[in-house]
Amino acid sequence: MSVEAVTTPVRPGFEMDEAALLAWLRSAVDEFADAKSLSVRQFRGGQSNPTYAITIDGVHYVLRKKPPGVLLSGAHAVEREYRVIAALGRVGFPVARAVVLCEDTTIIGTAFYLMAHVEGRVFWDPSLPELPREDRAGIYDAMNATLAQLHRVDHVAAGLGDFGKAGNYFTRQLIRWGGQYRDDPAAGRIEDMDRLFDWLQANIPPGDEVSLVHGDFRCDNMIFHPTEPRVIAVLDWELSTLGHPLADFGYHLMTYRMPDSALPGLRGRDLVALGLPAEEDYVAAYCRRTGRESIPHLDFYVAFNLFRFAAIFHGIRGRLLRGTAASERAKEFARHVEGVAALGWEQAVRAGA
Repeated sequence: MSVEAVTTPVRPGFEMDEAALLAWLRSAVDEFADAKSLSVRQFRGGQSNPTYAITIDGVHYVLRKKPPGVLLSGAHAVEREYRVIAALGRVGFPVARAVVLCEDTTIIGTAFYLMAHVEGRVFWDPSLPELPREDRAGIYDAMNATLAQLHRVDHVAAGLGDFGKAGNYFTRQLIRWGGQYRDDPAAGRIEDMDRLFDWLQANIPPGDEVSLVHGDFRCDNMIFHPTEPRVIAVLDWELSTLGHPLADFGYHLMTYRMPDSALPGLRGRDLVALGLPAEEDYVAAYCRRTGRESIPHLDFYVAFNLFRFAAIFHGIRGRLLRGTAASERAKEFARHVEGVAALGWEQAVRAGA
């Protein structure tokens, strides 16, 4: 898919000084020392960190930056994104090549990083309607294998031993997302989020594990090989940290339990007719790849992630109200906070709440 097909002219309020960017790249990056021209378009996605297609002398790159305006503490951490993709690239995990990080806010207004553009396929709908039925299971197997590969990365050897706090992940995450939700009163309080938060705090499963986690592992955050069922780059690492691998897997598995809403899901779909694996088979494949017999408390992991997902949508609603939302779909996401929270509570009830 061409860059032009997935981008638009830069939206009002998200412009940047293209001359200043080119001048800085010439001085900071050897491969751009003799660059003659630079042009910018904006990707349609990127509701959290604005994302741009940067063309330098005819070669495409991708730039991600913090959004303008007042930001919540700890959010929009493009510096962490850059660090993790640079480290994972060195150990052979499929990511785009990290080019350069700029923390000087005087260049284009906020911190940003540049990475190589990866040419391939992006699937926005998890039912994969653009593929023949017989090709869909291979895509799901590739996603499953890639997430299992991530959770097996030796994060200490990769230089990410201090990328987050090790252990007690669910308690820390509930404090973080519950705090961001409650610290943004302009976006409103929601009954299902309040009671789900209380249930999650009281029902954290026993035991603990630590791995590198992506935090937003969905099919539309991956680039697949142009013709093969293979992931060639995982994108959007803003929420990555050291955490519990089953939290990461539970987030990925939400697709099976979500209906079509702000984002498409598979709930109510005929998976056999679509040629997609059943949820239990998908879980079993991940277990085989990670040396597990099963995943107890699976409903907790999904409910936890739906709470976090609702908190993200709630944050988008808050940014929309403050005028700093970066996506043209921000209004759509903001409308679904209550629905996602209700679905999270449904998982808690399923688990015995």
